[in-house]
Amino acid sequence: MQLRAERGFSFIELLIVVAIIIVILTAAVPYYQEAVRNSREMAAMQAIRTLHAAQMQYYSQNDRFAASLGDLGGHWIPAELASGKKSGYQFRMDVTPDGFAIHAEPAKFDVTGSRTFFSDQTMVIRENRGREPATATSPEAR
Repeated sequence: MQLRAERGFSFIELLIVVAIIIVILTAAVPYYQEAVRNSREMAAMQAIRTLHAAQMQYYSQNDRFAASLGDLGGHWIPAELASGKKSGYQFRMDVTPDGFAIHAEPAKFDVTGSRTFFSDQTMVIRENRGREPATATSPEAR
């Protein structure tokens, strides 16, 4: 009776499989990073909408706009957003003669986001596709 030797994968076959996996990952990682960056930008725009709503509620109760994110923290917005950092973006809010201004910029440009955002009491979110901060004259965000 002859015993049949069981055969597994050869070293070359394993190297080929590993090489194929590396090629697939190399092609997929940039798309994944772009998807993450886009989701963070969408989260930043949603945070600005949250700040709009909070400012309107604050105004209705105090007859003035909140001067800072800290003024809205706890009661009107989550503590994380009140700290000025959320989803890879840094937020700042200022009082202006006409109302308020909200600024949102990526914490690490081209990693957490590639757009800066601006909004004010008009509730229109504006964007700048670059490192320059968005302003009231920037195009409307899409």
